[in-house]
Amino acid sequence: MNVLKKLLVNDKTFYKKVLTLATPIALQSMIAIGVNMLDTIMVGSLGEAELSATSLANSFISIYHIFCMGIGMGASVLISRYWGMKSSEPERASISLKKTICIMLRIALILATIFALITLFFPGTIMRTYTPDENIISLGIVYFRYSIVTYFFLGLSLVCTIALRSVGQVKLPLYVSIGAFSINLIANYALIFGKFGFPEMGVAGAALATLISRIFETTIICGYLLFKDNKICFRVKNLFMKTGDLFAEYVRISIPVLVSDAILAFGNNAVAMVIGRLGQTFVAANAITSVTQQVSSVVIQGVSQSGAIVTGQTLGEGDKEKTMDQGYGFLGLGILLGIIACLTIILISPFVIKSYNVTTETAATARQLMNAISIIMLFQATNSIMTKGVLRGGGDTKILMVADNLFLWILSIPLGIVAGFVFHLSPFWIYVCLKFDQISKAVWCVLRLQSGKWIKKIKTV
Repeated sequence: MNVLKKLLVNDKTFYKKVLTLATPIALQSMIAIGVNMLDTIMVGSLGEAELSATSLANSFISIYHIFCMGIGMGASVLISRYWGMKSSEPERASISLKKTICIMLRIALILATIFALITLFFPGTIMRTYTPDENIISLGIVYFRYSIVTYFFLGLSLVCTIALRSVGQVKLPLYVSIGAFSINLIANYALIFGKFGFPEMGVAGAALATLISRIFETTIICGYLLFKDNKICFRVKNLFMKTGDLFAEYVRISIPVLVSDAILAFGNNAVAMVIGRLGQTFVAANAITSVTQQVSSVVIQGVSQSGAIVTGQTLGEGDKEKTMDQGYGFLGLGILLGIIACLTIILISPFVIKSYNVTTETAATARQLMNAISIIMLFQATNSIMTKGVLRGGGDTKILMVADNLFLWILSIPLGIVAGFVFHLSPFWIYVCLKFDQISKAVWCVLRLQSGKWIKKIKTV
């Protein structure tokens, strides 16, 4: 009974704040996933080779996406804490806010340049790290050719969105995502299949449609932050401000988040490399199931990001006891949402698999993967909300970086390789082994929460 009481926060304003922040974030995530699902279904109608090529090419692009999430969420730890301090130290908090955003934008642009150059000069090499199939490789190279510039727009829109969310501005990014989804839907239909007088471009059309929607998204989000926003008041001139006095603190808090998420990105790609060598059937089945997993976890992502924001702002106000109570409240939400996600996957998986034009063998493999994912989500919900939300919001970024390393590289990936290539287990058990870090981390993060050692001090300029 005492444990249950801890998981339920006796504060209606807490749940109201979480709901206010998490709902638009979750809806925006749903729209983003809708764009990916749209690409997958439309490209999947062209054939399994096209579906596999775009899926594997996007596995590399997702590395940059996760890097940017690391940059943005690392900065969010600082931004939300400084925002909570505005009532007590308004001038110092405001300057620290602007410098944090400046550093964040500079790093995002540098990384975009690096990824664009790698994609430009080594597209074939990238694809060969995922699959030996020359047909899939050639189609992936075509997809990459139209994705080079996308990095810049993707990075800027993503980190600016996270900055706005950190100070409670969650509605504008949602509205912009709705517009981007609509544009992507029309552009996909026109460019993939050659409608409305446009040439039939296949996988290239999918990449170009994504670029067009990203340009729209970046123009609105960055335009608002730089010219209209009156909360942060960050302007173009602030891009050139000196940030040396805050850089060390940014590195201390944010870089472990970036490294942690980068490790996750490379780990996911190592998983994709294992899957890519298990055959085209497994690759296509995984492409189908990954979208379903994303759909089932959108609310979890929203609560996770709201967890980092709420925790940071409460600590900025100086209330550690309230922060601990809220931490247990988020743990309770994680357990509940894990159960809901599991049931959602079980219910929708048959309909999702039937919507794809794939072989009977691929459909059977997809069903096994869906069953595995439903179990994994029971644990992933809790560890995502705690590690990417509460513990990260408390500034516990270095320990999280170590934990991500240990559980992913020492446990999950070796288990997956052994399961797939040594024991040749069924797709269900291969996937469970590849994602076993989600289970082990869920147990660890509860113990970390109880210790209270995750609450760290953060400096200002």
